[in-house]
Amino acid sequence: MAEYDVDLFVIGAGSGGTRAARIASGHGARVMIAEADRIGGTCVIRGCVPKKLFVYASRFTDDFEDAAGFGWTLPQKPVFDWPTLRDAVANEVTRLSGLYRKGLDAAKVEIREERAVVEDAHTVRLTKSGQTVSARHILVATGGWPSFDPPIPGGELGISSNEVFHLPALPKRMLVVGGGYIALEFASVFARLGVAVTVLHRGDNILRGFDEDIRNRLRDALKEAGIAMRLGCTVERIEELPDGARRAHCAKGEPIDADVILVATGRRPNTQGLGLEKAGVALGPLGEIEVDAACTSSVPSIHAVGDVTNRVNLTPVAIREGHAFADSTFGSKRWTVDHGMVASAVFTTPEIGTVGLSETQAVAAGHEVRIFESGFRPMKATISGRHERTYMKLVVDAKTDRVLGVHMLGHDAGEIIQSVAIAVTMGATKADFDRTVALHPSAAEELVTMRTPRAG
Repeated sequence: MAEYDVDLFVIGAGSGGTRAARIASGHGARVMIAEADRIGGTCVIRGCVPKKLFVYASRFTDDFEDAAGFGWTLPQKPVFDWPTLRDAVANEVTRLSGLYRKGLDAAKVEIREERAVVEDAHTVRLTKSGQTVSARHILVATGGWPSFDPPIPGGELGISSNEVFHLPALPKRMLVVGGGYIALEFASVFARLGVAVTVLHRGDNILRGFDEDIRNRLRDALKEAGIAMRLGCTVERIEELPDGARRAHCAKGEPIDADVILVATGRRPNTQGLGLEKAGVALGPLGEIEVDAACTSSVPSIHAVGDVTNRVNLTPVAIREGHAFADSTFGSKRWTVDHGMVASAVFTTPEIGTVGLSETQAVAAGHEVRIFESGFRPMKATISGRHERTYMKLVVDAKTDRVLGVHMLGHDAGEIIQSVAIAVTMGATKADFDRTVALHPSAAEELVTMRTPRAG
């Protein structure tokens, strides 16, 4: 008789959890996975996938306007229908969730569609059925959850990024509270869909942690797109008006009336009520599971991957962590994820792509840096007449010539940075970039044609 019911019990069927479950099963492990919501997790159900589809929809606004400069005459002004987009995205999410389920089924992973909590180092309890399952290893992959931080009176009148995909109607006015990438992406989307958008953020600038030149240029571009910015300001309370609208009272300045208030002030690790403290798992100040490089917690049989560890909170990182954990624990290959060089994108319009160190981070790390940058009007805008700029920046170590970071603001920034990240991860130097023949005409060619460092 087996010592445990399963070799691996995974709590959370998101990107990291499902990858770990499938790989572990492929190594011959007996695997069970529990999900209290829909299979697919944040990215598929209420995150990057539906958000990117919304981004595509919003950019047609620019495409319709640009067409005239290229000789196209539209017979009538385009009309946007919110329910059509909302329902089409919901249908695609359902399809993708089904594919995740099929993948688990094909890998012979046993699925439990209910909440699971940790009872001890080797036991999980399913709260709906009451079943207890013993496991040689437990993997927590429950991700993160929107946080209204700090709590404010009337905060329940706002919505989070979870609910924004399901609005019954397109609002005329929206207040977005927050200055991070989630807040700005939705602000950008809804502004281009015709909503009057105001961004309110307590900091003096947006996108903390990104390169300063990128932050400043995106802020100006969003203003140019018609988004009102209230920086250095906080919400003191929210009230409902007689007509059903919301009014946000601010710490300074006039109150802001809106039909919808989207609160996007951050996310916290989703560990509350999982029984982790009872099992002796050490948690950090935000509730994150503290793990070592191998994704193992303070309890050797309990592990965690993805946003629940609050390391690098990106879906591809969670997937790699899940894969590394499964290979290392159940396969013959032990490896860990390098969190030091991870490319990322912000799907505002204009888009951001970045990999490596910002200028500020490089200097703080002790590097003597040379900065190469290029700002230009993209070719498409020369005929369309759109007021649009692309910006690229290389952060280079002056002593070794190694490219420490690449940052871009403009069309297809995410696509371009993904390719550049290969070179940067391999340790490419500025000389390597210089000897690469440019692909003309393209925006990306600017990355290999910058010759003169910025003065000062």
